[in-house]
Amino acid sequence: MKLLDGKIAIITGAASPRGLGKATAHLFAEHGATVAILDLDADHAAAAAADLGAGHIGLACDVTNKDDCIAAATAVVAALGRIDILVNNAGITQPLKLMDIAPENYEAVTDVSLRGTLYMSQACIPTLRAQKSGSIVNMSSVSAQRGGGIFGGPHYSAAKAGVLGLTKAMARELAPDGIRSNAICPGFIATDITAGKLTPEMKAQVLDGIPMGRAGEASDVAGCALFLASELSAYVTGSEIDVNGGSLIH
Repeated sequence: MKLLDGKIAIITGAASPRGLGKATAHLFAEHGATVAILDLDADHAAAAAADLGAGHIGLACDVTNKDDCIAAATAVVAALGRIDILVNNAGITQPLKLMDIAPENYEAVTDVSLRGTLYMSQACIPTLRAQKSGSIVNMSSVSAQRGGGIFGGPHYSAAKAGVLGLTKAMARELAPDGIRSNAICPGFIATDITAGKLTPEMKAQVLDGIPMGRAGEASDVAGCALFLASELSAYVTGSEIDVNGGSLIH
């Protein structure tokens, strides 16, 4: 059963080969969606889209630039006819301590994760409203809920906590238009962002805090995104879903 047959999905920051966005794009394509991959580099985005097969598209987009976001959303509608799903996946992290966060660090991390999620959503919402349907999936983090303690610094925790607030506010405002908005909070996932940056001691400490005893895979997060994008979650909005092997049991 293909859960996204005929659907058009935009996924930001999805060109990184081992990233959450690329894994989500692959799973969406397997389930019948046509995917538009957005990333900073046009060639990387196009190559990632080509990996998915014929018909998928890759576009350059800096999500911190509102004009870029509007142009990308417009291009997707022009090429593919509509937008059904938006996955706000683009994000960056920095493992800095509180007192080491300089203005440029704060701006870099917060701009991509939080401002980018707002701008890209704003770019797609008019189309979703006109259709009276749509699903927005925002990527937050367990760091938002537990105040870091895995990899990103306090500014990363703050940005991802902001994503949770924005997700819920959008869910409340957009529900009358038939648009759902939900967030995923991954725990420690083996991706390019974390690869090679943890010492064996740090990794052991992280795994000790996970009841399931393993790091997550990008496919674990993609599966949750598929659920939130599909009609399986038709009555789910404003939620934050933990994908962390039990490392944050409320």
